[in-house]
Amino acid sequence: MDSAGQDINLNSPNKGLLSDSLTDVPVDTALAAQTPAVEGLTEAEEEELKAELAKVEEEIVTLRQVLAAKERHCAELKRKLGLSALEGLKQNLSKSWHDVQVSNAYMKTSEKLGEWNEKVTQSDLYKKTQETLSQAGQKTSAALSTMGSAISRKLGDMRNSATFKSFEDRVGTIKSKVVGDRENGSENLPSPTGSGAKPLPDHTPF
Repeated sequence: MDSAGQDINLNSPNKGLLSDSLTDVPVDTALAAQTPAVEGLTEAEEEELKAELAKVEEEIVTLRQVLAAKERHCAELKRKLGLSALEGLKQNLSKSWHDVQVSNAYMKTSEKLGEWNEKVTQSDLYKKTQETLSQAGQKTSAALSTMGSAISRKLGDMRNSATFKSFEDRVGTIKSKVVGDRENGSENLPSPTGSGAKPLPDHTPF
């Protein structure tokens, strides 16, 4: 009997029989027929390995079914709790990022980047560049300070100039004149009970 053509599932009722379609475990019979038995294996050892393979494949199928059921149950629980798909995605991304951070590759990369940063900051080129930028910043600050002082001094000179004083005096004169006219106008307004008003005639009863 050709052992390569036997049913790979030893628990099947078709054990030891050739079949065109095996319902328990799908097996490519053509490939199995072309594959010779491994040298050094006895027929009993080969049968034992086939039985173990069939058992593992059945366990894989069972685990897939259990996983699918668990996923459906998890989705139902999330639906009852009001957890949206977006929140689940956020949780998955957060967990994935945490897993990346604690991974060996990430930690090694972080250490390597830290070493490179230390080497760069300790290099002469980096120090010279930092000193140059610091000097440029100091010069810029000094230039801005000098410019501000010059503007303030220019404004002070302008305020003390004869032209500015003359303009200021004119503004003061105009202001005084306007205020004086307002005060004089309020004094000349006729009073409703003033002395210039004629007294109302007395109505003497008959």
